Amino acid sequence: SRSHTSEAALIIAVKNTAFFTGVSVVAHLLLGMAFAMLLNTTLLSSVTKAIFRVFYVLPWLFTVAIIAVVWRLLLNPNGVVNFLLQNAGLIESKVQWLASPSTALYAVTFINIWSGYPFYMMSLLAGLQGIPRDLYEAATVDGATGLQRFRHVTLPQLRPIIVSIAMLDVIFTTQQFALIWMTTGGGPINVTEMLSTFTYKLAFSRYEFAMASASAVIIFGF
Repeated sequence: SRSHTSEAALIIAVKNTAFFTGVSVVAHLLLGMAFAMLLNTTLLSSVTKAIFRVFYVLPWLFTVAIIAVVWRLLLNPNGVVNFLLQNAGLIESKVQWLASPSTALYAVTFINIWSGYPFYMMSLLAGLQGIPRDLYEAATVDGATGLQRFRHVTLPQLRPIIVSIAMLDVIFTTQQFALIWMTTGGGPINVTEMLSTFTYKLAFSRYEFAMASASAVIIFGF
């Protein structure tokens, strides 16, 4: 029975890790690309770009411990997030974002997205600034629209960077432990249990080393 319970928990951990990783990587890419293009545009002054660059890169400067503590305070039932949402009329009662089974997984995924997009932004911004302007000028002369220039000039030039940082992000996110452990601990009711936290519990709390080894192999496969 204990073995069946561990197997069921392992399946839940695999599903949670897949969701957590997939959504985080896609959101990191979209946000990183959007902010990188915003900082690379000629429509903003250099001062405005500098201010935005500092503001957008802030999440990357914080350690995981600080991020976990700050967001636990913000998402507390009496925290700032509930206060703002209630005043805006978006929610009627206080929500326990990290303690409710219906919102905990989405909350930790959001926190991970917020803390990780600057890595994409800085990498893609460097790539954008390295694209020769001649390519855009030639595309404009040929009558290409802004969307066509992005699709046929920007994306092909950034493809090596996108592939590299996406692969790294999958590795980092799959093995994310500290953020989950310091915000929800894998709870409530295994809703936010990831392969990393599940493996730790199996090995060092339950001493089920066989199942822990199997879980570790699955992490390696990711």
